[in-house]
Amino acid sequence: MKQMFRFNLLLYAQLFIAFCTFSQANDPQATKILNEISQKYKSYTTLQTYFTLKVEERDGKIINNQQGILHTKGDKYKLELPGQELYCDNETCWLYLKDANEVQINNYDPLEQSIIPTQFYTIYEKDYFYALTEEITENNKVYQIIELTPNDKSKSYFKIKLSINKTSKSITKIKVFDKGGSRYVYEIQKQTPNLILNDTFFKFDATKHPGIEVIDLK
Repeated sequence: MKQMFRFNLLLYAQLFIAFCTFSQANDPQATKILNEISQKYKSYTTLQTYFTLKVEERDGKIINNQQGILHTKGDKYKLELPGQELYCDNETCWLYLKDANEVQINNYDPLEQSIIPTQFYTIYEKDYFYALTEEITENNKVYQIIELTPNDKSKSYFKIKLSINKTSKSITKIKVFDKGGSRYVYEIQKQTPNLILNDTFFKFDATKHPGIEVIDLK
């Protein structure tokens, strides 16, 4: 699951910061939409996101379905999934496996990741070709669909599809198409910005878990 989240899978890397030169011209309308979303999310000091992660086979059959909570603050993040928690303070990452009462510690290295949580809303800003492909209406709400293709063809995924609520200018669904045939679908259930989260919130404290096995891989 550690690999699923980092997009060897997942989610949230290196999905943001300044624009780079693309090998193809990007869709101006998609650029305008994504810039508005990026500015909105960058204005938050912190963001709490409740989401559902579904893993689908190529034919659409769901083989895994679970709920999670993601907290972000700048480049720091904490991910809570059933049975495990992933902490990262932009220097060190801790993967806590609850059932095993074990924590694995690694140096934070974004270059070793495909997509990290803090990059969901700025993924387009570097090394992606993207375009607005359609607008759809569901439950009286209009969603704009933007597809992103990485210029780096060595990545483990070949396409990311964003569903964006046209009125609120918020991302409601992220679908990652893995080269192995799996589809990782992140559906945003609820988001709360600007909660007060101290930096210690993004560090794992082993002293709070008596008898824990610490595996230092740094």
